[in-house]
Amino acid sequence: MPLPVADQIPVGKIRMSDNHSKKRLFNSAGDSSESEGSGIYDERILMPVFASINWDIRTLCQMSCVNRKLRAVAKRILWREMCVYRAPQMITALTDGSPSGRIGGGWQAMAKLMFFCNGCRSSRHFQVGEPAPGHFVKTSRFSKTSGRSFLVKKCRNDLLYVSDPCEHPTGDKDDDLGIFRGVFWGFMRSRTRACLIRRQVELEERIKCPFCGARVWSMTAARLVPKSAARRLGSMESGLEYFVCVNGHLHGACWLVPLSSDEGEEKVGDEDEDEGEDSSEEAFDGDYFYRGNQIVRNGQMGLSMV
Repeated sequence: MPLPVADQIPVGKIRMSDNHSKKRLFNSAGDSSESEGSGIYDERILMPVFASINWDIRTLCQMSCVNRKLRAVAKRILWREMCVYRAPQMITALTDGSPSGRIGGGWQAMAKLMFFCNGCRSSRHFQVGEPAPGHFVKTSRFSKTSGRSFLVKKCRNDLLYVSDPCEHPTGDKDDDLGIFRGVFWGFMRSRTRACLIRRQVELEERIKCPFCGARVWSMTAARLVPKSAARRLGSMESGLEYFVCVNGHLHGACWLVPLSSDEGEEKVGDEDEDEGEDSSEEAFDGDYFYRGNQIVRNGQMGLSMV
């Protein structure tokens, strides 16, 4: 009587086949699990997803808070892509036309500088009654024309973008507090940095850059604050201070003097003679991003950057 088919297969082969099947099943399950989880960490998938929602900064901040892997993906590529999308003209100028490369202080710091008012605390040369907390801004406008007003004459060839001041009303003074920020192109090779080094200006002990955490120089202590900066801001010359960090990020504060309607129409200083249509200006907010005469629909913003 012939043996059943199962009995015709050697026991050793049955065990080997069984182990092989289990191994294939384990690998298949492992591959499946890895495949299911890899998509969310793949920038080739994340980039078109964020492009479809116009690089909404609220969603990007939320995603960066999920875990370290997603935070690493955001740090490696997504913050850069968001900056390029929101302010392509400024980013192109700051990166020599190669926005795929690196930027001083990192892209995460650049994104924070674009959308975050850093607040203000008292310093050696600028006193406030109460600290002004930092917050995300709904609208930002950066201009290299404004930036030239913050450079002394010997450093006017440097490229500096500076934002309009964010106005903070104060209860104890008639003047509002203005908080502004900016960024240098090629700061390591700039004349401003060369002046700071040549004058042996010491780095501040207690103040750090609110965007990248690097140490800063006080431009007031270095005596590198031109009169044109106060005029540009609408402030008294003794009523402002700003700092520049070793990565080229600028932040500062001033007391904004209220202007009458007549004063508001006055043109000041011959250093502003080229002001008008500034092709380097870019303004962007939570709902729209402006470039020249074009308005591009954009997402909302709101959460803190990790």
